[in-house]
Amino acid sequence: MFNLLQHSSPHTHRTVTYSPAYTLIPTYECFNRCAYCNFRADPGQSPWMSLSQARNILEGLKHQGMIEILILSGEVHPQSSLRQAWLQRIYDLCALALDLGFLPHTNAGPLSYAEMAQLKRVNVSMGLMLEQVTPNLMTTVHRHAPSKAPAVRLQQLAWAGELKIPFTTGLLLGIGETPDDWADTLDAIAQLHQASGHIQEVILQPHQPGQTQAFDGTSFSPETLVKAVKLARAKLPPEITIQIPPNLVLHTERLLDCLEAGARDLGGIGPRDEVNPDYPHLQANTLAATLDQAQWTLAPRLPIYPHYDQWLSPELFEKVEQWRLKLSHRHINQRPQNHAGVI
Repeated sequence: MFNLLQHSSPHTHRTVTYSPAYTLIPTYECFNRCAYCNFRADPGQSPWMSLSQARNILEGLKHQGMIEILILSGEVHPQSSLRQAWLQRIYDLCALALDLGFLPHTNAGPLSYAEMAQLKRVNVSMGLMLEQVTPNLMTTVHRHAPSKAPAVRLQQLAWAGELKIPFTTGLLLGIGETPDDWADTLDAIAQLHQASGHIQEVILQPHQPGQTQAFDGTSFSPETLVKAVKLARAKLPPEITIQIPPNLVLHTERLLDCLEAGARDLGGIGPRDEVNPDYPHLQANTLAATLDQAQWTLAPRLPIYPHYDQWLSPELFEKVEQWRLKLSHRHINQRPQNHAGVI
């Protein structure tokens, strides 16, 4: 049996963070057809979430410890007559989440500069997976996914920097790219961050097969994920946090190896992984107990890192500051033996 303690520090616990998060889906409909996707529905085949539905969900979360509301949407075509209504629905869902005391983070695919500026008013941070910058994937898994063109997504990241939006991006691993492609993608992210200083986190997301995908790719090797983490830590500026999704790592030993290699965040943890529905989230208390044996402390965080607070409007900053005080008080009041940081 694997001995968790072989990964232990002889002196003290180290910290790995996560975001207590719930995902709202404005719509699953998407005009892209990525071959590996287990999320999308055809345009017109996914009813949009109403504000009353969202309110009922969010009201029920008020005492469940959730902080972040991830607004994760399929993409309505930029030229569609429904695009403006779609963006307004996303905006209204974010505003509702704020009104009810949560902190929104939106990932809705590539947006125009004006759309990003609009959503900045009701989001404390935003995100978009760069995935890979190699154009070769546009002839394979992204052949029917025009918004996955590397130039489109790089432009999105650049605009986020210009708009001073705290941003999360990442790599999707195991979709037909090479390790050289990883290096090129990480270099591109580092260059964008050096220009604007806006990248909070880079996710390294290993492909795991799902039941509805067309792509016949196999499970991404956990051992190779450790190598990718090491490469990312070497390529990225030290202030960028490397995030890995624990439900996609599958092996506790490899999860701990990823932490030793430089990963320091486990992403949003909530009731369901909407992008990878075949791989349930490990809940925070279970994950914390496992990590504690290897002398890692699992701690909750907000969807915005403190050094970006100055980029927020006064209204958003007030809500973020309230959450920072709550987390601070709960940390002080924790029993010494409780390393979970669960709120």
